[in-house]
Amino acid sequence: MTSTILPRSKISNGLAGWRGGSGPKILLIHGVGLNADCWDTMLPRLAQHFTVTAIDLPGHGESSTLAGRGEVTLTDYSSKLANTLSASAGQTIIVGHSLGALIALELAIRHPKTVAAVLPLNAIFRRTAVASAAVKARAKELASLGIVDPTGTLERWFGQSPIGPFFDAHQNCERMLKSTQPEGYAAAYHVFANSDGPSDNELRSLEAPMLCITGSEEPNSTPAMSEALATLAQDGQGVIIEGARHMMPMTHADEVTGHILDFAKLKDLLDV
Repeated sequence: MTSTILPRSKISNGLAGWRGGSGPKILLIHGVGLNADCWDTMLPRLAQHFTVTAIDLPGHGESSTLAGRGEVTLTDYSSKLANTLSASAGQTIIVGHSLGALIALELAIRHPKTVAAVLPLNAIFRRTAVASAAVKARAKELASLGIVDPTGTLERWFGQSPIGPFFDAHQNCERMLKSTQPEGYAAAYHVFANSDGPSDNELRSLEAPMLCITGSEEPNSTPAMSEALATLAQDGQGVIIEGARHMMPMTHADEVTGHILDFAKLKDLLDV
């Protein structure tokens, strides 16, 4: 896997991203410290079937930060994207990874008229007390240091000695993490650390069909979390990709893309 920097265009409201393809609309939302480049391997196949927008979150990639917001919240991110979605006609399939999964769920719950389906990838849902304390400590340290050292993050995602596609993804993620605006990184990590997923009642009221996908080797956004999310939703399903860890959109791009396409066809959101 080579490192690709996608061409960006202005989306709206200070947001930038990659756009391409034709067909039903699909929005891809990345996780903390990354940018639209993390979807690079999935884009050619998705663009054969969808009009794809791979967004840079505020303070990431080429998007501006959420200036003047004070303490940024999950709602700040979802509202920013909701304004973008409502600017165009019709509903959009929302695919979100990690923090992007939390934003995707928030969009589907708070702005149901704009969302055709929601697919949380590697989603956090009800961390243990130990895991919650650890991620909040990392967020506090990041906010106080004001610099981005991706060493610990990369080790959690890929282990100490990644090989093959895991090594390639490690190198690409390192580039993205080191290029992220420190203010945007710290704000996003704070939101991620202090979010634990929707309430049970919110999930039960979710109108859009949902497919939760995570990896069998994912230590943080665990298979049990995805299964719990899928069980609570009215129209929820769960898929576990064998051998995948946190960055499965990069290391297992074909499998993730295949599940997205199959789900869209199953829910009559894509012409066969």
